[in-house]
Amino acid sequence: MKNKIAVIGLGYVGLPLAHAFSSKYEVVGFDIAQWRIDELSLGHDRTLELSDKQVKEAISNGILFSNLLEDINDCNIYIVTVPTPIDKHKKPDLTPLLKASETIGSVLKKDDIVIYESTVYPGATEEDCVPILEKVSGLKFNKDFFCGYSPERINPGDKEHTVTKILKVTSGSNPQIGKKVDELYASIITAGTHLAPSIKVAEAAKVIENSQRDINIAFVNELSMIFNRLNIDTNAVLEAAGTKWNFLNFKPGLVGGHCQIGKETIVVKDSSGVRVSTLKDVIDDLDTKKEINYHGTTLKFAKDDYEVLSFNPFKEETSFEKVKVFTKRDYNSLIKIKTSMGRSITVSDKHPMIVKDNDQYSVKLANELTIKDEIPVITKLPTLYKNESINLIDLLKDSDLNIRVKIKDEKWSDYPKFISKKYMGVKVSNYNYWDYLPLDKYM
Repeated sequence: MKNKIAVIGLGYVGLPLAHAFSSKYEVVGFDIAQWRIDELSLGHDRTLELSDKQVKEAISNGILFSNLLEDINDCNIYIVTVPTPIDKHKKPDLTPLLKASETIGSVLKKDDIVIYESTVYPGATEEDCVPILEKVSGLKFNKDFFCGYSPERINPGDKEHTVTKILKVTSGSNPQIGKKVDELYASIITAGTHLAPSIKVAEAAKVIENSQRDINIAFVNELSMIFNRLNIDTNAVLEAAGTKWNFLNFKPGLVGGHCQIGKETIVVKDSSGVRVSTLKDVIDDLDTKKEINYHGTTLKFAKDDYEVLSFNPFKEETSFEKVKVFTKRDYNSLIKIKTSMGRSITVSDKHPMIVKDNDQYSVKLANELTIKDEIPVITKLPTLYKNESINLIDLLKDSDLNIRVKIKDEKWSDYPKFISKKYMGVKVSNYNYWDYLPLDKYM
């Protein structure tokens, strides 16, 4: 049977995938937003994941952009690429995923395959989505229709590691379907595929991919703060450690992902200390003394003092700056900015950007930026405790670590009165030979 594919959701994940499949299959790109269908039909992608040339190439391949159910009614493979945001309590919001499942359920037929790419927790596909497909369609899972899961691995704004150049994890609701799903993706993914033994394995793999990255970045951020207090250059430490073959070279930075709504990550300093949060969470949780709405923009005046890590153009360095007003506005258009360092930044089209030109700083709106404009990008955390000292012994004396103490410019063998079996109650030849004391003996 010839495959006809419907890609549900035409964001930064779905559109490049639809474009890739259109080179070999009949494809319908489905999205509920009429404005999105209109602009893509005219050959433009505002997310900039695809160039105008690529969008028009997909159209010439025969792709149909639509928000009409009748246009996906005769498809036999449905691929779901809708977002899975989190709410203010950091719980996953599956609403887009469940709505997409309802849509597919209304056109689902015998022997159709539904493949999910959205980031979910293990079990979500079979325990949350499949019951909706069954209820709406009246069909039986793994008898009348089947499912697969292939987690998206798109790196937004990256023009080198595009969808076909990233190895794809695939899975199916039974071994036969798993093989079909794998063969489908293998036909367009030049980097290859990996068939996982079950949908839950593939879902869990996506979760730990993101978690491992975020945990490691957060860990390096913690180290960076400690190194700053010790007046040690974090970059120099990472460069030295990176000479080992199996060292994971994560650098200080901000964690988070494009699967979240309000994903702009900021470093905030208030009465509770320094923390990393999303701008949306900070604004939603703000205790305000006054709030004004002006032409669709909400101005929030905070009761408490807030400082946010910012670039100071007058000092040409990062520093914590006091915030007087937080603004919140709705927007329809996003601009994606790719820097020469490979950083990808997504902002609204009216977002003010600091730009350097001939050693002078000015402000441009994001949609006014041009190629070769220079914008500041924060690459490391600032030194927070410049005038503080740290007592490592107090911090480490109750630790479970095997800590050894040496004397700077001297040797423990110079102190035979103290380094003796009589005094310490243990054989001390190793301590003298290797010139160290265990921390507990030192104490």
